[in-house]
Amino acid sequence: MGAAGLIEIKRRMKSVESTRKITKAMNIVATSKLRKVRNELNKNEDYYNLSKEILKKVVALLPEEYESPFLNNLSKDLIDSKLYIVITSDTGFCGGFNSNIINTLNDSIEDKDSAKFIVAGLRGIQYMKKFGLTTIREYIEIPDIPTTKEVRAIYDDALFMYKNKEVSEVNIVYTEYRSAISQEIIIERIFPVDIEKEDPEEIIFEPDLEKVLSSSLDSYLKSKIRRAMLHSKASEQNARMKTMDSSTDNANDILKALTTNYNRIRQGMITQEISEIVGGAEALK
Repeated sequence: MGAAGLIEIKRRMKSVESTRKITKAMNIVATSKLRKVRNELNKNEDYYNLSKEILKKVVALLPEEYESPFLNNLSKDLIDSKLYIVITSDTGFCGGFNSNIINTLNDSIEDKDSAKFIVAGLRGIQYMKKFGLTTIREYIEIPDIPTTKEVRAIYDDALFMYKNKEVSEVNIVYTEYRSAISQEIIIERIFPVDIEKEDPEEIIFEPDLEKVLSSSLDSYLKSKIRRAMLHSKASEQNARMKTMDSSTDNANDILKALTTNYNRIRQGMITQEISEIVGGAEALK
């Protein structure tokens, strides 16, 4: 391999170097986004825990015979169809983040024919089609920090179906962010609410217990959905950061190998040229 080989290697080195710059930039962007999502997740966690504590206090004061479709599964005798809200990503370059969610969901569902699916995230929608799982609602272009607008849209869809007894149970599927090295796919029930009762306290409610319960449920459930969406966003950016970091390392390894090969060929060419010069000089003697 001569000069033509060196040109080809230099072309490949230039291509790999360009790829490395892209993966490094994407890693930096993902790291920055992860930091912002984690900050927002911590804020939402405080609100979520507070709304949960308030709901527990309200539920503790309800009479034993009190019935609510949100606290008791009153629709189970009418239809046994479950709704799954599946939180995925819109974009790729995040390893097995989306495929792992859909694989786990597919393995966990017993009756796929009666199950219904609301999916947030373009990649998740594509994977659902591969598994033959039909979606009834699809949401794309979810911002990096999900707002109440996106939460309300998903919540209202699920609430409508549950109130109208189209489904007996609503679950949310997402990847919980625990740390940079630990994430877990969670399938968690939303409706009916699974809330542990506490000992009742002497509390005066205004305007009345029924309205306070309705408001408390609304706040708790919306914060629960937003919590899942933020966990998913944090896990997505963490997966993308790791994927880009791994890609950058691979690019470095390829560049190292190409550089070694380039230097070896170049050294061989120089050695050959020296040999030819020496040989020519000897011939002239």
